[in-house]
Formats: sequence, C-alpha cells, structure tokens
Amino acid sequence: MSDIIKLLPDSVANQIAAGEVITRPASAVKELLENSIDSGATDIKLYIKDAGKTLVQVVDNGCGMSETDARMCFERHATSKLSKAEDLFNIRTKGFRGEAMAAIAAIAQLEMKTRKHEDSIGTLIEIEGSVCKKQEPTTCSAGTNISVKNLFFNVPARRNFLKSNNQETRHIIDEFERVALPHYELSFSLIHNGLEVYSLKPANFRQRICSLMGSNYNERLVPVEEDTTIISISGFVCKPEFAKRTRGEQYFFINNRFVKDANLHYAVFSGFEDLLPKETHPSYFLKIEINPAQIDINIHPTKTEIKFEDERSVHAILRAAVKRSLGRFSISPSLDFDHEKSLDLPLSKMDELPKAPQIKITPGYNPFKADNYVAPEKKSSFPIPENQEVNLNNWKKIQEEFGIETVGKKNDVPTTIEHSFLSSHHKQDLAENIFQIKNAFIVLKTNDEVWIVDQQAAHEKILYEKTLAQMNNHETANQQQLFPVTITVTAQDFQLLKEIMPDLKLMGFDINEFGVNTFVLHGMPGYITKGGEQKLIESIIEQYKHQSKDFKIDSKNKLAVSVAKELSIKKGQLLFEKEMKHLIQDLMLCNNPSTGLQGKAIIYKMGSEDLSKIFDK
Repeated sequence: MSDIIKLLPDSVANQIAAGEVITRPASAVKELLENSIDSGATDIKLYIKDAGKTLVQVVDNGCGMSETDARMCFERHATSKLSKAEDLFNIRTKGFRGEAMAAIAAIAQLEMKTRKHEDSIGTLIEIEGSVCKKQEPTTCSAGTNISVKNLFFNVPARRNFLKSNNQETRHIIDEFERVALPHYELSFSLIHNGLEVYSLKPANFRQRICSLMGSNYNERLVPVEEDTTIISISGFVCKPEFAKRTRGEQYFFINNRFVKDANLHYAVFSGFEDLLPKETHPSYFLKIEINPAQIDINIHPTKTEIKFEDERSVHAILRAAVKRSLGRFSISPSLDFDHEKSLDLPLSKMDELPKAPQIKITPGYNPFKADNYVAPEKKSSFPIPENQEVNLNNWKKIQEEFGIETVGKKNDVPTTIEHSFLSSHHKQDLAENIFQIKNAFIVLKTNDEVWIVDQQAAHEKILYEKTLAQMNNHETANQQQLFPVTITVTAQDFQLLKEIMPDLKLMGFDINEFGVNTFVLHGMPGYITKGGEQKLIESIIEQYKHQSKDFKIDSKNKLAVSVAKELSIKKGQLLFEKEMKHLIQDLMLCNNPSTGLQGKAIIYKMGSEDLSKIFDK
C-alpha cells in the first residue's frame, strides 16, 4: 500500500494559515500597523481604498530592512523577535510568530519598498500568491512602504464572505483605534479613498482618547491610577451617566497590546457597584503593565486573548482601583454632613429660611356653577396623531375587545381616532375606568375584565409599526429645521450612519454628509420634538448597534426598533387621561397588540373568574 500522507506545499500551508490570521482587510491592517510599531516608527500612515478590498497601504519611518531581511520576512516562522523557547515568556513586541507577512502574501498581490536609514539604496519586492515576481534595488524613503492589493484575489470564496464597504471600513477603523490609543506618543494618519479620517499627533492618553472619540469625552473621563507589585494600572473610565447599551468603547491594553478578557470586564463592571443604568455597560480605556513572565499571549492566532498567572489578584486590584477612582472623584453617591455644601446654613442666614406658602383664593368663585369651571390645558408628553383614518375591520376589532356598542347605524365607523375609541355615550365611563399605577402601567376596566397595559412597551409597538409603515410606503414627510443642525460623530459611527442614512431619509430625517465625520440635519419626522438632535442621533446609532446583535431581522426593521425604543415614553412618566386614551386607541390599531417587540406581553387581562380564584384560595 502506497503512502498517503504528504507534506503540503508552502503556498497551500500559507493560505491555511491566512484563514486563521487574516479573516478580513482589518486583520491585514492590524498586522501591518503592529509591524510598523515594532520597527521603531514614529510616524505611521494608513491608506485604504474600497474598505481595504482594493488597497491596504502602510507607510512608516521605522528602521527598514536589508535586502536579505526583506525577502526573508515573507517566509513562514521567520522572525527577529524570538531565537529560543524562553523568549516566549519575555515578549514585549506586537508580533513574534513570523506568520502574518507570509499569510498576507499568500492571498494578495503585495508590493514592498524598504530601506534602512544608513543605506542609500532600498529594496523593491513584488509577491503574488506566495510567488515572488520581482526583487530589485530601488530608491525610496527610509522605513517601509507595504501595499496589499486585491486581498483574497485567489480565494474568491473568502472574498464573497466580506460585508459591505461601510461595515468593513468600521472594522478597519476599530483596529486602527486599538493600535493608536495605547501608542499616543506616535503620529498616526488614516486616509480612506483619498479623504483623511484621522491625523493624530503625539499627545498624552487623555488627548488621544478625545482625538479618536470626540472632544466631548473630556468631561466624561474619570482617571484611574494604581501601582502595585503585581500590576500597574493607568487610564480612564467614563462616568456612569454616559454608559452605553453596547460594549464598543471598552479597551484593555496589556503591555500596550489590546486584549479581550471577560474577567477583566467583570472586574470593572463590579467596581461601579450598581451605579450603572439598567442594561448598560461602562466605557473604559485602561492600560495594565505587568511582567511578561506572568502572562501568556500565545494562546490565540490573533493574539487578542491572554492568560494570567495570578488572575484572581489582577481581578481584585482592578476592581478596587476603579471603585476607588469613582469614590475619589465623587462619582459614587455619598452624603457627608461635614462637607455637603447644600446643608451648610450660617446662623446669620436663619431669618432667610423659606417661608410657608400663602393660599390665594378667588372670592367670587362658586363651585356649584358649572360655567365657572375651566378645564386646565394639559400638554401631551408624547405625540398624539391627528386625523388618522380608521378602517372598518380595525374599528370592529376595538368594539369586540372593549364590548362597545355603537350609537347610530350598526356599521357606522368614526373618521378619526379621536372619536374612534368610544362613542360619546361611553366617553365619561372611560374617564372613570382608566388610570395609572406607579406611572408605568395603565389600568383599564372593560365590561367583564381588567386590563393592565405596559405603557412603554405599548408605545414602542405603536412607534415601530408607524415607522416601518412610513419606510415601506416611502412617506417622507418631515418638519424642516429653521436652522440646520450639524451632527459630529466618531469615525466608526460615521460609517454606520452612512449605511443607514437611506432608511433614515425614508423615515423622514433630512440628513446629509457634511465633511469628515460630520452630517447636517435639515429636518426630522413631525412626531419628534425639536431640540437635542445630536443626542438623538447618537442614541439611535447606539440602539441600532444593540439591535444588530439579532441577525434574524433586516436593517430596516433594526432601525425601526431602534427609533421606537429611543422615542417611546418610559416607565415613570406621568400620563394624562387624554394621553392614556390615545395610547390604548393606537395600540388597538396595531397588528397583534398584545405582544411587544421582544415577544413579551403588553397587556395582562384579568377576568372575574381570575379574581375569584385569588380570593377563594
């Protein structure tokens, strides 16, 4: 029987390795940027075209390579970082395995120009699918210039799995930020399709965070500092009120290397001790310095996971550091009777104490005269639709649900929702039979049942169906702003907003690009109150990111859910009688009004039999 085990050719082995290391253009960006940092570069420029599918180019002023090293760097497991096994436990560089360049060259058309500072002539190398096409002397600047063209050109199946340009660009920006944040002493530039996205100059850590995330982060950051014999911690956490629904802005850097670690995240989370709003996550930018011999970074192909020798101690120190910083800067709630300024009251001011309120009366008022009563005007706290048409089927459904008898002809249908919920004969009954509990639930008594309605879930359902119908029907009615509003977002959010902008316009938002990471808002849907446009757009983006975890629904539905959740009335909001009536009316016109957006119940019905079972026990 002949032998069947064969040694794979280098080109095939490199393509297999590329499947682990290079999964998308952002992976190539990460490896090339880290190589530039290891080379001692102080100025690094990243150029990308078509989200990196056409071109990923990194230019640095690092140490450069000789002719022999330039050719050798494309061989598998060829590295200048390691020489013996013990070196694995003293790694301070970004790369060390010598796989990245060989993996990239196996699945792309690559060109490299490199020159050492002491040399007068550099080296040009062209490689295509692991095959060296050209190697010759050339004139070039000191440092290294690598161009990766047509990534996955020889692996079309993998190229087909790439997402849209906006999504892939977001991944590239994410990797760029992970490298640029801890190395704030270096200059970085990012140019996408000829437009400069970032131009970062040497700065301190706080300034680098604000340069990448936005100047408004300056007021959000709380410094964290801790120095022990085990680890040293420095960086910032964001104040609890700026917590987000997604985990996007959470950065751990172990010896300046970005890592993902669920236990470290839990340590920070527990350090906030119930200060965070429900279902939100803290933002943080934390650097941890530790002896390389006490960690193992060689446990994952992308080197984003890490193993600690004494994980429990690291967890405890990190938690204590975060908690101490929040307390030191008065973020944690406290009541200090010695220092609380609001309780200080000098004796000289005792005569200025607030006086008891005086009661004013109207002598001519007679409560027994009906014409003396003027109902106070109550402003609605959420949008009430005007003159919305109601069809016969929906009206019959409302009648059946509430046991309403129509006054007049049998099939009479009111023309607006204002008159569709109850006939004039029953309106007074509704006023007596609808009220709120804890400003969160609406209680409604029908003929033989008591309904308890979750007001937030009900309004989310109404807004979701209204928003989705408007987008599907291409109804673009909006209210124009008297003065257009400029919206500035992060580079990642800029790409996301570009992606969902067509659906936002269908919804009624008149929004357009206006420079780098900037949009201009000319109008909004009529049911959205003016004011706080910047915060509204940021909140919609954040909600959309949160909804993006569900891959079962398309982007249009995700956006409709995001808008509904952001604009809905919340639990704890007082509603007047008219508002409660309109909320129930609109809910009854929805498809399946009893079920909310996450499949949870909106209405809980309790009949006389249910009540009897409770009291007969």
